Amino acid sequence: MTMNGRSELLAELKSWSETFESKQPQDVLAAALERYGGKIVLACSFGAEDVVLVDMVHRINPSVPLFYLDTDFLFPETYATRDRVIERYRLNPGQVIHVKSLLTPQQQAESYGDALWAKNPDQCCQLRKVEPLTRVLKGYHAWITGIRRDQAPSRANAGLVEWDQKFELVKINPLARWTWADVWTYIKVYEVPYNPLHDQSYPSIGCTYCTAPVAPGDDLRAGRWKTFAKTECGLHKP
Repeated sequence: MTMNGRSELLAELKSWSETFESKQPQDVLAAALERYGGKIVLACSFGAEDVVLVDMVHRINPSVPLFYLDTDFLFPETYATRDRVIERYRLNPGQVIHVKSLLTPQQQAESYGDALWAKNPDQCCQLRKVEPLTRVLKGYHAWITGIRRDQAPSRANAGLVEWDQKFELVKINPLARWTWADVWTYIKVYEVPYNPLHDQSYPSIGCTYCTAPVAPGDDLRAGRWKTFAKTECGLHKP
């Protein structure tokens, strides 16, 4: 793509995104699913925002696939939530894309040392999240994420529709304008299955080694990489 072509695309996406600022997430999803057809996929960590999106997408087009990044270090409750979501929405095996690192935990330890997450969490995330995501997104023109503007300063300017420079495709953030309370209102109203760790002071849930409960009033992502000056795994880092 030429520089002029890229500039035109960015301007078009920005303008398109702005048209949704006063609309609902379902409007964003419906437009994106129609525009990108079979070349769009939902990223799902089975956290609160993502199960909401599974429910919304299912009501619009139940054939849309989702993928999840299995780092080999997820909580048992996360795998159980995955199974409940698959059962609830009757997702067939082809709709649920299981994505893993090219390295097993043992191979990673042999190459980079034991407990890499405790020494260099950025590198661990690169190996177990960013690289696998790069592979899966190559087959799509757009991906749907559950990021919200009030989750972290790094997400404060997220568009409802934007160009993902890191992965070179369109990024759809239908819940960008929503609050944590909005997410939970939807879950309760539509009885969406969710990760029970959310009821145990885990608002943001990642890998077992890098996720801790948060105290009342703390930032929702305060339990991630608690002993490091790190708030993003790299998937949504500009």
